[in-house]
Amino acid sequence: MADAKTLKCVVVTPEKAVLDESADFVVVPMFDGELGIALDRQPLIGRLGFGELRITQGSAVKHYYVDGGFVQVRGNVVTVLTSKAVSAKDINTQAALKPGHAETTPAAQEALEKNQQRARAQLRIAQKNQERSN
Repeated sequence: MADAKTLKCVVVTPEKAVLDESADFVVVPMFDGELGIALDRQPLIGRLGFGELRITQGSAVKHYYVDGGFVQVRGNVVTVLTSKAVSAKDINTQAALKPGHAETTPAAQEALEKNQQRARAQLRIAQKNQERSN
């Protein structure tokens, strides 16, 4: 449990609780840009986009890819509900690079575009993680 001077960050997917730990600062990828969350933030419920979740504890920063969902901030607890959460170091760049189907219906094109945006977000996060490791 987080003490009175830290946030508690919980990340949950349909399969499991991915993360449950204290944090000094959390940045979530909202559908319309990033949102930084500090201690004692006013309550919030928001829609996530797909992108990078950053969790800062002291000088350490953990990076995750999240695939949309929702975030709730209440009483210094940040809860992220997402269909997928992957640590930046565990992103499979080869899978992210695989091309989508070449269907031409509007729905298929929209799905393909969304998949390409997801792949670009995963690759961007993996590349940043690799640069931080070097």
